[in-house]
Amino acid sequence: MKTDQYVIGVDYGSDSVRSVLINATNGKEIASSVFNYPRWKQGLYCDPSGNQFRQHPLDYTEGLIYTIKSCLAQAEEKDIASAVRAIAVDTTGSTPVAVNEAGVPLALLPGFEDNPHAMFVLWKDHTAVKEAAQINAHAVKFDTNYLSYCGGIYSSEWFWAKLLRTLRADAAVREACYSWVEHCDWIPFLLTGGTSVTSMKRSRCAAGHKALWAEEFGGLPPEEFFSSLDPLLNGFTSRLFKETYTSDISAGTLSEEWAEKLGLHTAVQVGVGAFDAHMGAVGGQIEPYHLSKVMGTSTCDILVAPAADINGKLIHGICGQVNGSVIPGMTGLEAGQSAFGDTYAWFRQLLSWPLKNLLAQSTLIDAATAAALEQELTDRLIPELSRQAALLPLSADDELGLDWFNGRRTPDANQELKGALINLDLGTDALRMFRALAEATCFGAKNIVDRFTSEGIPVKGIIGIGGVAKKSPYIMQMMANVLNMPIRIHQFEHTCALGAAIFAAVVAGIYPTVEEAMKGMGSGFDAVYEPEPEKVGYYESRFGQYLALGNFIEQHQP
Repeated sequence: MKTDQYVIGVDYGSDSVRSVLINATNGKEIASSVFNYPRWKQGLYCDPSGNQFRQHPLDYTEGLIYTIKSCLAQAEEKDIASAVRAIAVDTTGSTPVAVNEAGVPLALLPGFEDNPHAMFVLWKDHTAVKEAAQINAHAVKFDTNYLSYCGGIYSSEWFWAKLLRTLRADAAVREACYSWVEHCDWIPFLLTGGTSVTSMKRSRCAAGHKALWAEEFGGLPPEEFFSSLDPLLNGFTSRLFKETYTSDISAGTLSEEWAEKLGLHTAVQVGVGAFDAHMGAVGGQIEPYHLSKVMGTSTCDILVAPAADINGKLIHGICGQVNGSVIPGMTGLEAGQSAFGDTYAWFRQLLSWPLKNLLAQSTLIDAATAAALEQELTDRLIPELSRQAALLPLSADDELGLDWFNGRRTPDANQELKGALINLDLGTDALRMFRALAEATCFGAKNIVDRFTSEGIPVKGIIGIGGVAKKSPYIMQMMANVLNMPIRIHQFEHTCALGAAIFAAVVAGIYPTVEEAMKGMGSGFDAVYEPEPEKVGYYESRFGQYLALGNFIEQHQP
């Protein structure tokens, strides 16, 4: 590689999209840009009390154009666009949408512009709890266990449950829906000028972990599995996919339309997409049997193992095991927590109620000062809570919490579960409640690690990536104590986007394999949290209380 070659990684998160422009020869970040979804920020098409979270495709396309053009504009090299070789994309998931035969999301068609059922159903939308339960009950009627490669339990966060719920909920969408498409599959299809959904290259990552696709079944479960579940699903398998593709494969080259919109050229390769945590694990330089924890609004925990080591072993209660879903040639295993950063954000919102509702009414300060003060104090809440909570003494009867504020993803998916706090008394204050919530999220992480090890998959180390990992030393140190295991924090700030860029470099032929690209473009680790021996025993005892509380809540839920 005598001359610099550049790639772009695009990371679609829950609240925003971020693009990074990377020098593929050394992994150096040239520029980055973030775009907050405007419709999502306004709360449009969402109903949190009903667990409905939808996103409009225009938020995605507007953000794509803005961030890539912004990255190119920031670069000091004026003609850098001509040296960009490839783009790769990761997204949240499962975040699917109803499309017509041309692969156009229905929300982009006349008559559906403001219909939530015509939009992308965000990963944390739990309106399909009933449908997921029906899939689980239906699966036991078949001689073949079609849930065996997704942990044995189907989730309301996933592809088929959301499709069935959408078809049942809206007759107009049902009539117009030709196929059902993941966000990570639609963006590459869009960029390459796709005009028929049957030609869309579907992600191995998305199909295997969320849509019941498995090599061992020769693809999706048979048509009978779905049509006998509900006649509304009759014929859908024939309009979906049989083949899937790993993310080192090109989905095609940039179309003339999108080359013009982005300021690039039509020779740019576009990689097959994948989910954020899977590409984030690659950006974080994952190693076999080291658990990569992408810690944001939720957590996605990714582990890779040589396929020969798995050798038919089935891991119960996780989010799936798929050959090539992370690194081609290895089995990718996924787990995670449905609420992580969201838990802290909820508590911050709770404490911010007076700021948001009373400060603007103050007769002592003007409106501009009130707004600035609200923003300043809100931004400082979690860092200050963390600083002071770290100074609290530890006691066996401290407040205790459950991290199920958005249900439980793993182990053993159950999105109907709720969070809980106990041991509250008149001495309980904001610091102690925050500490209990932080402990709960760390105990949820340990529950996942223990499930892997009990199922015969050793966890040799932890790699922390994402916003919480970078910005919350208090929580990372607590997690190291709870897990009794060192946690390495990857130094790159935008790790998921870097992972996408690494895949783009392989798609472009700059590197022959994902492993070689990780070596050439990886930036290493900038912090390690070691367990504090004097606190490990305390958290081990507390973890037993967490499990007991969880068992009680689960057995007595309404």
